[in-house]
Amino acid sequence: MIDLNADLGEGLGPWRLGDDLALLSIVSSANVACGFHAGDPVIMRRTCAAAVERGVVIGAQVSYRDLSGFGRREMDVAPEELTAEVLYQIAALDGIARAEGDRVRYVKPHGALYNRIVRDPVQAEAVAAAVEAYDPALPVLTLPGSKLHQVTDLTIVNECFADRAYTPAGTLVSRREPGAVIEDVAQVTERALRMAVEGVVEATDGTRIRVDARSICVHGDTPGAVELAKAVRRAVEEAGVPLKAFA
Repeated sequence: MIDLNADLGEGLGPWRLGDDLALLSIVSSANVACGFHAGDPVIMRRTCAAAVERGVVIGAQVSYRDLSGFGRREMDVAPEELTAEVLYQIAALDGIARAEGDRVRYVKPHGALYNRIVRDPVQAEAVAAAVEAYDPALPVLTLPGSKLHQVTDLTIVNECFADRAYTPAGTLVSRREPGAVIEDVAQVTERALRMAVEGVVEATDGTRIRVDARSICVHGDTPGAVELAKAVRRAVEEAGVPLKAFA
């Protein structure tokens, strides 16, 4: 079985990014922005309410405190501060989710923080410490090779990306590089299907990388995200792979 997740609630004030309601009718898990890279209390509440209404699992999408950079600028944050900021974000979203009839069921770092903890055990441990302090039963989504696997006893769930290019090392190609984001529906669908069925993805140099993922991500801000998510879900289900949330 496989989970399909998307980054949602990434607007701010009057600004909206992506079609959250349409995506919530397709995905099984929603990574909801917690206000540090995007999102605000009103958007967080609306997104949680819509997820509950559709039976979609809610996850806390935590990030660096970087609204102007959309959480995509790497930062050197002291471990104690990073732990406190991640804890703050989880607690804020969980309170809102509970008010809407559910709760936060997993955690997924966003953007630069996501990529940083793949290679940095200090920041990985700081993120893990926040989850452990709030609820050690919460799983954390990350790449198969992330340092999180080494620094904590939390449940770590492997994730793969249908709409992102991979380096030969199994990490994501920087968004500053051409071709980092894949927008072609056929290509995204084919990659997602191989990841779900075979557990592999083709890197930029043509090598096959093991991903062994339990969840596939389609970014809500990728152009044509709704059509991409629909195509991925349809292909996976037609291949006989059940769609089921991991949390």
